[in-house]
Amino acid sequence: MSEAFVVGHITVKNPVRWDEYRSRVPQTLQPWGGELVFRGQQLAVLAGACAHPDIVVIRFPSPEAVQGWFSSAAYQALIPTRTEAADVTLLSYCT
Repeated sequence: MSEAFVVGHITVKNPVRWDEYRSRVPQTLQPWGGELVFRGQQLAVLAGACAHPDIVVIRFPSPEAVQGWFSSAAYQALIPTRTEAADVTLLSYCT
């Protein structure tokens, strides 16, 4: 079984709503074995282009866990807050 990761590229539009969203995400990860690897801010673009200054990386035990988390009612309920708070591109990867 391979691990899977969700990588979010983020541009915050509303810091108050973003803080609300961020505070509610961890409880949606727990049932799927998801864990925050890191959050960070871009220092420099060394090659190519990247439109978003912030990043988040979340580890899951499997690609199926990523799908389960993203499709879950708990996470889907947060999407309107996320959309209001930030422009986000979410990608999933497996190892």
